[in-house]
Amino acid sequence: MPDRTAVKGSDAAGHPIVVIPARMASTRLPGKPLADICGAPMIVQVWRRAREAEIGRVVVAAAEAEIADAVHAAGGEAVLTDPDLPSGSDRVWQAVCELDPEGRHSIVINVQGDLPTLDPALIRTAYDALIRPGADISTLAAEITVKEERTNENVVKAVAAFEGARLARALYFTRATAPWGPGPLYHHIGLYAYRREALARFVALPPSPLERREKLEQLRALEAGMSIEVALVDTVPLGVDTPADLEKARAALSRRSV
Repeated sequence: MPDRTAVKGSDAAGHPIVVIPARMASTRLPGKPLADICGAPMIVQVWRRAREAEIGRVVVAAAEAEIADAVHAAGGEAVLTDPDLPSGSDRVWQAVCELDPEGRHSIVINVQGDLPTLDPALIRTAYDALIRPGADISTLAAEITVKEERTNENVVKAVAAFEGARLARALYFTRATAPWGPGPLYHHIGLYAYRREALARFVALPPSPLERREKLEQLRALEAGMSIEVALVDTVPLGVDTPADLEKARAALSRRSV
């Protein structure tokens, strides 16, 4: 597979690395990184989607050896991280520091390890949004089309003024129904791209007041004055959190392989 970073590793667009944090602990679906989806562990399917984005190097940051072993068996790259780290962001940063202490990778893309049906184009969209001037972090959002999701606290809303554009700066993220009044609401998609120095700063910060209140890690960055660029996309990828989600992912990838 071609590496698009090969000819521009030193330019202003940076030299990206995609890191997929994964751990076995899951309240609703224990051991989900190794759940079989169409003949491969879920973490391997996510690794494949990230490779298909053709951004560059893809690494799994594994909390347990069995995850790393599964990735290595599929021909992928994985690194073991401290299982007691408090978040996926911390796991990503530890992996980057171990794999790239010299700082060659100046952009870090964090892809959740439970997105086996992820459209690889979304990874590139996050990357493209980050390389705009002034952005410390980038992420994704899609317009909410299901009425019930507008008031669902489990659907995190990105507050940004798109106004017909596909890119906008994040003003806030919330579990509440926001902003008030007529108009679209946007479902935040938890895929992030970071300038390396922004990720280093982010993980060094203590949890912030609004982060603790909303239970949304990205608010720590906003409260610290960091700039988050949001790219508007058309669909929300399926996150696998329950046995029912797992069956949906299996069905989706079965259709993909036909």
